[in-house]
Amino acid sequence: MIAFDTLLATEREAAHAALRQVLGTAHIDGVMPVSGGATAARLFRVDTDGRHYLLRMEGEPSPLRNPHQYVSLRIAAEAGIAPRLHYVDETARVAVMDFIERQPLDRYPGGLPGLARALGELLARLQATPTFPAFVRYPDIVARLWAHVCRTGLFAPGVLDRCNAHLERVRATYVWDEANSVSSHNDSLPGNILFDGNRLWMIDWESAYRSDPLVDLAIVGDSLARTPELETILHRAWLGRPLDDALAGRLKLVRALTRLYYAGVLLSASATARRTTPDTSLAAPTLAELAAASRTGRFRIGTPSGKHVLGKMFLASFLTGAVTPGFDLSV
Repeated sequence: MIAFDTLLATEREAAHAALRQVLGTAHIDGVMPVSGGATAARLFRVDTDGRHYLLRMEGEPSPLRNPHQYVSLRIAAEAGIAPRLHYVDETARVAVMDFIERQPLDRYPGGLPGLARALGELLARLQATPTFPAFVRYPDIVARLWAHVCRTGLFAPGVLDRCNAHLERVRATYVWDEANSVSSHNDSLPGNILFDGNRLWMIDWESAYRSDPLVDLAIVGDSLARTPELETILHRAWLGRPLDDALAGRLKLVRALTRLYYAGVLLSASATARRTTPDTSLAAPTLAELAAASRTGRFRIGTPSGKHVLGKMFLASFLTGAVTPGFDLSV
């Protein structure tokens, strides 16, 4: 299959073995690479006898790889939150599931209010599943990623001191609650939420493990419920009522952690590019300035410099509580 030519020989064999297991001797009409979600995995659409499947190959695991990814995926698929799962080989890191044609989220019935309501209900369903295995406490993985950013030399000495101090304050105030941790996606960006024209699905479960129930709520709120009115709809659909003061206060702390996490993701990516001198400032553009730069082509998210700018904007949101540039820009 020509589509598999970019794979290593061992990966091609794993892909063929997965398809033989799922399809048997059925004729394959076509295989094509696809993009989607917020993942580094290689994805292929496989068409046969009027049915469409997604073959997903993870590639080499990172040092921070979640070992419970496929357990979490199975639970989510059985609950109808992830697409139907047909095959998993955890050793080869290959899975086959139903392929679902993505429709734009802005076409969801009822517009943004309808989408916010559906997302709150989806998170509630996810958190009601049999609990995913534990992997790492969310504040710890945020701190580990941020420590990596600090070691890259991306910023001049002292520039990140304010961020480090704020992280210490957040971690000192936030209390991890193991007893009330739930099944969590932990990377519920717009790119990982799929609309098929009728309902929502969640995809890309690399980071799925037991966590604070507010992690996904914070990410979705910063992504797709970016006004007080939409947040109220999201929270009521998730909880059945508005958040009380205690829960709202805890959400503020969790939101700070999720923002620093994604700042770390973006800045880690920008650090891979060679820089002549370290950055000496945390100054970041406003949302209006970012929009203007995007329209004129002066800002491109796919570049290291674009990721650097977005990372600094997420840092500003982490420090001040201001609105983020939106997670949909960062995928």
